[in-house]
Amino acid sequence: MPQADFLSAPFPKPSALAGDLTGPARFVNRELSWLAFNMRVLEEAENPRVPLLERLRFLSISATNLDEFYTVRVAGLRELARAGKTRPGADGLSPAEQLALIDIDARALMGRQQTVLASLTSALTDNGISIMSRDDVLPEDREFLLDIFLNQVFPVLSPLAIDPAHPFPFIASEGFALALQLERLSDKRALCALLPVPRQIDRFIEVPTKGACRFLPLEELLLLHLDRLFPGYKVKGSCAFRVLRDSDLEVEDEAEDLVREFETALKRRKRGEVVRMKLSAGAPNALKKMIMHELPVTEGEVVEINGLLGISDLSELVLDNRPDLLWPGFTPRVPERLQDHEGDIFAAIRQKDMLLHHPYETFDNVIRFLRQAARDPNVVAIKQTLYRTSRNSPIVEALCEAAEDGKSVTALVELRARFDEAANIRQSRRLERAGAHVVYGFTQYKTHAKISVVVRREGAKLVTYTHFGTGNYHPITARIYTDLSLFTCDAKLGRDATKVFNYIGGYATPEGLENLAISPTNLKSRLLEMIEAEADKARAGKPAEIWAKMNSLIEGDVIDALYAASQAGVKISLVIRGICGLRPGIKGLSENIRVKSIVGRFLEHSRIVIFGNGKEIPSNKARVFMSSADWMGRNLTRRVETLVEITNKTVKAQIVEQIMAANLADVAQSWVMGADGRFVRATIEDGSFAFNCHRFFMENPSLSGRGSAGASDVPQLTHDHD
Repeated sequence: MPQADFLSAPFPKPSALAGDLTGPARFVNRELSWLAFNMRVLEEAENPRVPLLERLRFLSISATNLDEFYTVRVAGLRELARAGKTRPGADGLSPAEQLALIDIDARALMGRQQTVLASLTSALTDNGISIMSRDDVLPEDREFLLDIFLNQVFPVLSPLAIDPAHPFPFIASEGFALALQLERLSDKRALCALLPVPRQIDRFIEVPTKGACRFLPLEELLLLHLDRLFPGYKVKGSCAFRVLRDSDLEVEDEAEDLVREFETALKRRKRGEVVRMKLSAGAPNALKKMIMHELPVTEGEVVEINGLLGISDLSELVLDNRPDLLWPGFTPRVPERLQDHEGDIFAAIRQKDMLLHHPYETFDNVIRFLRQAARDPNVVAIKQTLYRTSRNSPIVEALCEAAEDGKSVTALVELRARFDEAANIRQSRRLERAGAHVVYGFTQYKTHAKISVVVRREGAKLVTYTHFGTGNYHPITARIYTDLSLFTCDAKLGRDATKVFNYIGGYATPEGLENLAISPTNLKSRLLEMIEAEADKARAGKPAEIWAKMNSLIEGDVIDALYAASQAGVKISLVIRGICGLRPGIKGLSENIRVKSIVGRFLEHSRIVIFGNGKEIPSNKARVFMSSADWMGRNLTRRVETLVEITNKTVKAQIVEQIMAANLADVAQSWVMGADGRFVRATIEDGSFAFNCHRFFMENPSLSGRGSAGASDVPQLTHDHD
């Protein structure tokens, strides 16, 4: 059976519990679990059921993921280890022990990436797409490549000699360079030089070819024309290298001007210490030693690669003009109810609550919600959280339009959104210029909640329309992330959302929340109470179930609560895309817990939790919630997050009987977690049907979006037990 994990013993075995169900072996290490997830992503690059260019995309994603992992997680652990911190984590591993295991895992993963690339390169060639080397350049290609070099590349190059008068230059994180050993032809004098590969130019250059596509990597183009960069010299040796630097931000908690502090921190990030250097295999020893000394890096931080450096850049080769090698086209739906109301989203929401399931229902409806609010003369106020959004964000445009029209606009811009800090600073400046009230929230907490509030005058009263989301207000990522959008004009939820904005903007801790729990105040305690309540039902001999879906589960108190519920007899089904610190299926601890991960065409991102409440799920009695929070310490104690209880019957049915039921039924894209912490792909018999939840959602409309046609003909995967 295919297996995603690849170390001989990356996780302690269940036998390590040895009767002690309270020891650290009951937890799976966070970092190793994440690496196992990224291997599942890489496995999709080998999956023959995935179109060829989509497999190349998965390979690129796995490389991008691993880069970020090093610049943040590995960098943080290394800092702890260097500071002499030996205190183990919940799983019993110290920072140094984790780094040692990570290094083994990550090197194996990088080696596998090159193996996968070699296989994909061969398959691409068979399909008329070639990745060339300079040795593959034909005589008839040279004039074209010389023109590209002279007119599109040469002007941005900065070849640098390395000697006492020319010190080794700074190489930014993700920076890629060629190191050269040169010899002057006139007197045989040696020269070391560095040629940074510019990131402002596409990595792959298409070489015109009739009936095929050929691509030459930029570094190969540079090596082909070194005589024009270093005239009078010949090359004696060369290598390529790529660096990753510590990219985590440190911000003073008491910063008087948070924006300026972040701008300063972003400059510091660029100069962070190197945490990993990839070097082309077979590099001349003198060049290797020079690079290691100048960066500086240790032998343990160097990874020699026999293949392509910068695999993340392969995303450039996912060609739109080869639809035969891509996923079949898919157009997100517009809910029928919205069409019934001729696009008036406020009228559609007034009819009843509406849940959109992205990307199957278009994210354009979230943009429509804010654009309509901006242009509606009856709207008096808009409040909006912004964690991540696109560069030319239509949501920011709508907020600016509303502010310029004289509406009261409050925008909560989170500056701590990792790697989007600079973009968010730009957006905040733009909003301020338009006249919006821009709030940056807490210095000690990230605001990760996804909320929009629109206050509209209707007759003699004000009506609050609210949007709660599980994903970011980002129209580009919304095309591939599966998320939920709840639209409601329920007065209780409107009051709750307004209290959250008051909390963020004025530090007024919310009291009397009606249908909402928030972190860091009461979300975690509410979850623990409901898990315990389900355990009490089981102890009383009643049906007891929990279904939950999220990206990551590592919070120790929550895991222990789930273990206790399992021991009480609660049947627990979890869909965890990425990190999972819980061990399922261990006798006496978690035999009633099942864990699966779904990795496929779309990135599972929604957070859902369902409690049976004394009935088997599905049931009208079940309590259903959607959330912005994963079950991680940071989400439950160090971020502003929301947990929204769903009360509308149709929306509840959509979440339980369509979304969660389909996720739990999926086989085609599923991996099942074992007690040892490893995931294995769900068994698929050759040629047999394997249910695919993404395909199901693409083909079937959602319950709450149905209009006058009604919902009776919408497929559901379960039947109510009431």
